[in-house]
Amino acid sequence: MIRPGTYILDIIGRMKNRLTGFWQVADEVARYKAVGAIEAEQEELEYIFALLVQGTFIGMPSPPVQICMDLLPLMEKDLILLLERVDTANEPLSRLFSVFDIG
Repeated sequence: MIRPGTYILDIIGRMKNRLTGFWQVADEVARYKAVGAIEAEQEELEYIFALLVQGTFIGMPSPPVQICMDLLPLMEKDLILLLERVDTANEPLSRLFSVFDIG
């Protein structure tokens, strides 16, 4: 004979398992989006650093040329990023929309 309380406990246990599964999926999605936002922010900061250091090439005030030339071999990745930005300079909002997944 089945006790009346075990049926309710079984239902509560199944609900708990489903809610736990839902929470785990939601947590995973939130972590993935957070990592994407942090990576985009890091890329923006690298771009700003490259502009500050190599600003003489576009007419911005910058550190002395000797410091820029000493950093030039270390900034290969940053220079590639600057060249990629030239391609998207005509459409600055498209970059923002792709980072925030709007649309």
